[in-house]
This record gives sequence, structure tokens and C-alpha cells, in this order.
Amino acid sequence: MARSLALVAILLLGLAAAASASDAPFVVAHKKVSLSRPKPGVERVAVSLDLYNQGSATAYDVTINDDSWPAEAFELITGEKSKTLERLDPGSTVSHTFVLETKTQGRFQGSPAVIKYRVPTKTALQEAYSTPIFPLDILAERPPEKKFEWRLVAKYGSLVSVVSFVGVFIYLVASPSKSSSKASKKRR
Repeated sequence: MARSLALVAILLLGLAAAASASDAPFVVAHKKVSLSRPKPGVERVAVSLDLYNQGSATAYDVTINDDSWPAEAFELITGEKSKTLERLDPGSTVSHTFVLETKTQGRFQGSPAVIKYRVPTKTALQEAYSTPIFPLDILAERPPEKKFEWRLVAKYGSLVSVVSFVGVFIYLVASPSKSSSKASKKRR
């Protein structure tokens, strides 16, 4: 009997904790990176962080910090690596972007960005992490992309279409029709 009362008490405490947690912000962050080469020997890294508040309460004093880019390898071109927001309402989205430039070749593995925010019902700052990024091959030799060559279509397209039409015509003439085979069965 005492054991079942203890289980019921634990269950009620768990339900109360779950009910209070449902009235809290739930911050999800997605980190995206794109590479570009404005000139030979230089590669730019555009970093974009998208924050979503999937919870049912507002997150206050939201701080985004992405300091995983070492200063000896990356130079900040535009934007800032960190940003502070006054609030992030439920269901809202915020994007933060900055661009880095590098002149050193190598493989780089970045860590997730750190997002800290305040919840009115708790005294401690809450922490969330962005999605990680795949390893980047900075200034790596990339084979040229094979693009569809329209000049071949312009040069040989008409010839291919004529040969196709002639082939279909010969097939239709040479193949027996279904109606003639039915007629020959009726004669027998």
C-alpha cells in the first residue's frame, strides 16, 4: 500500500513538472554554411543561424554566440559572430548571418553555436545548441562540374529527332496490327 502511494506521488510530481515545462520556450537553432571563391586563393564562408521558438512561452535576453571560428584561420568580413535579442516570442523565427574569409587551406570542423536565454520562471540561464556542420574542405581542389552541353543539342538534335521518327515509322509499318490477327482467327 505504501509502495503504491509512493508511485502515485512520483507520478503526480512528474505530471506537474511536465505541465510546468509545457509553458516554457523551446529554442531550436539550425546552422548552415555555404562556401564561395571570389578570387583564386581566397574562400568565403557564409554562416547563417536560424532560431525558432517552438515553445509556448517567450524567451528573453537571447544571446547567440558562434565563436568556433579561430581568428588565425578566419577573418570576419561582414556581420558579427554573436548577437543579442531582447526576446523571442513563441512561434517566431530569427536569422543571424555573418561572412568569414580564409586564405589558409585545410579541413575545418566547426562546433555548434551556443544560444543562451532567460525564462521568467527560472533563475538560471537556459542553454541550447545549434545543429553541427559537416567538415569543410577550405580551398580544396574541386573537380569542375559536368554541365549539360547545349551546343551538342543544337548540333545533333535535329539529326537525332529525324532518326527517331524514321525508326518509329519503320516499327509501326513492320509490326503486325492487332485487328488483322483477330480477323485471321475468325476465318479459321
